[in-house]
Amino acid sequence: MGAHWTGILIVVVLLVLLFGGRGKISGLMGDLAKGVTEFRKGLRDTGDDEKSTTSQSTAALNDGASEDARPAREDERTGG
Repeated sequence: MGAHWTGILIVVVLLVLLFGGRGKISGLMGDLAKGVTEFRKGLRDTGDDEKSTTSQSTAALNDGASEDARPAREDERTGG
């Protein structure tokens, strides 16, 4: 049973990464770490934006609800 082409491909890629030049792996890992950090920062920023939008929407709805409730109470007082 011979080696499968995907196994050979993986070995070739690893060899190129290991011996392709100085600092290739550390450079790739540094770039990966920066990408993950930026991704998490973006998620955090998006979450903050959604929270502020939600709180503004809730405040607007509460203002509208209190305005709608006032005429109903006045009608109850006047009997109308």
